[in-house]
Amino acid sequence: MKIDLHTHILPREWPDLDAKYGYAGFVRLDHYKPCCARMMIGDRVFREITDNVWNPKRRIEEMDREKISMQVLSTVPVMFSYWAKPHDALDLSRRLNDHIADVVRDHPKRFAGLATIPLQDPDLAAQELERCVRKLGLRGAQIGTHVDANPHSGRIDTLNLDNASLQPVWSAAEQLNSAIFVHPWDMLGKERMPNYWLPWLVGMPAETSLAICSMIFGGVFERFPKLRVAFAHGGGAFPFTIGRIEHAFHVRPDLYDIDNPATPRSYLAHGRTPARFYVDSLVHDKEALKLLLKLFGVARVALGSDYPFPLGESHPGKLIQSLKLTAKEKTQLFSGNACDFLGINP
Repeated sequence: MKIDLHTHILPREWPDLDAKYGYAGFVRLDHYKPCCARMMIGDRVFREITDNVWNPKRRIEEMDREKISMQVLSTVPVMFSYWAKPHDALDLSRRLNDHIADVVRDHPKRFAGLATIPLQDPDLAAQELERCVRKLGLRGAQIGTHVDANPHSGRIDTLNLDNASLQPVWSAAEQLNSAIFVHPWDMLGKERMPNYWLPWLVGMPAETSLAICSMIFGGVFERFPKLRVAFAHGGGAFPFTIGRIEHAFHVRPDLYDIDNPATPRSYLAHGRTPARFYVDSLVHDKEALKLLLKLFGVARVALGSDYPFPLGESHPGKLIQSLKLTAKEKTQLFSGNACDFLGINP
């Protein structure tokens, strides 16, 4: 059994959101030829996609070819729209979440779902998370690595995941026993990276490391000990800079242990105890995956491919399969850890 924790989906159609909400910046789909579309923001092409993004039948055909038992569906992160007015973002979230729930309902053995929630208003986000878990049967939510607060107020405040305003979301996730999958978006320093696809190559790993450090140093895991969180792309840059992060904690405690005296390494695997949080396996490098297993433990790394996008693993699970692991360890990586994270009985 193989469960792909990290895949993205969109509806085939939705209304013109710029017109619906009365201001620009939302994504629309331009179906310019059969089985293909452009994701457009205004007149700019954000990404070209094919029908495997919206067609469950096509997805299942590709899953069968790659021997994937189940995909965990989440929206494309550009759809988070944290910059939008909160009630507009809630309306869009509900539309996307209802679509994911419909796909899961039609194919319950092949798909599980994660919601998107309007984090710019934590109370609305908590309410939508509850609706999605209790009424729609989704397993939790995919969220971004940071949040835009006070959108359309004349000034946008960018908040990291340690911000106290987000506590209603963490509290709701813990009470609902729901999973939180953190995916980078709107990359750090993108203004300095106009070429070479650098926002995706440099900005994304930095964003994920920032999110992990924020949650650790901000004491989020201490305040919400039952919270289940996973980070995309193998935790980004975090695993490969943990030595620097740990060293800084000890040499500048005046700066680093303000809100949490626990060391960063205490959140990673030690002995038979796995790490406090999960990461997916999407690192594209055998030695990097070995390091993840050492740092997080076999029980905290789950298969994730970023299907169906080009920076994903084109043959999901091939990297895991390349390692010398026991049958039990491979079972954990391929499906057991995803089941634990999502609260699914295999």
